[in-house]
Amino acid sequence: MDANYEAILAHYGVEHTRTNRRSSHENGVVEQGHRRLKNAIAQALILRGSRDFESEDEYRKFVSGVVDRCNRLVTPKLETERRHLRPLPPAPVPEYVNYRLRVRKWSTIRVANRTYSVPSRLIGVVVDVRLYSDRIEVYFKDHLVESMERLHGTREAQIDYRHIIGSLVRKPGAFARYRFRKQMVPPHTFRLAYDALREWRGERADVEFVRILHLAATTMEIEVDRTLGRLLESGLRFDYAMVRELVAPAPPSVPELKLPGKVDLGVYDRLLVGGAR
Repeated sequence: MDANYEAILAHYGVEHTRTNRRSSHENGVVEQGHRRLKNAIAQALILRGSRDFESEDEYRKFVSGVVDRCNRLVTPKLETERRHLRPLPPAPVPEYVNYRLRVRKWSTIRVANRTYSVPSRLIGVVVDVRLYSDRIEVYFKDHLVESMERLHGTREAQIDYRHIIGSLVRKPGAFARYRFRKQMVPPHTFRLAYDALREWRGERADVEFVRILHLAATTMEIEVDRTLGRLLESGLRFDYAMVRELVAPAPPSVPELKLPGKVDLGVYDRLLVGGAR
């Protein structure tokens, strides 16, 4: 049993019970309440007419309203129980779980059975990770170096190509064998570009595409995305050099300024005394 759960039970003087395997209906009060709340939220969203919200705070307020309506009938009973509740623990329960991990050679860490990428400069070092309900934070020597959304559901990995592209551009052949290749490629336009390069250039496509990703990481991803979109629409067979020329053209040459061989500095001396004409 989890140590934190045991501590909560001990504080409130509660004993746990176990259900039989594959018998989720046993002691299912919490599960039943959870299911009914989910159904109530789903129905409220249908009546609202949209699942879009301006912000997370707006969605939280919406859910809180649904919860309050669901709890109307049990409010008197809850007030009766509150008189018998024991005091809360003296210290607040932490909002996160701590992990101490070493960054692997592919610039990734493994947290709660999920893989996350971190900046490549952290490869080989030990970092402290805080796992929240909605995000993870990575600290190195007590300094926050990365914060990212926590993975839920079936998603196995969250890879930011900016974290590892420096290593891949030196070994572009490794891109084809990279385990999380699909997760690291930015969506849609970049993936269409990779498919097109594979069709035109075969094995050479990995080299060209890794360089394009490196260009996006070191300039502006949105500009590279737009350029790839225009090239794909035009039907032209492009490569890294063409994309780089369109995204970051070479700076214009600066003309060479030729000065006369001998400069009379005495002109400045006469200027200071008012004698220059």
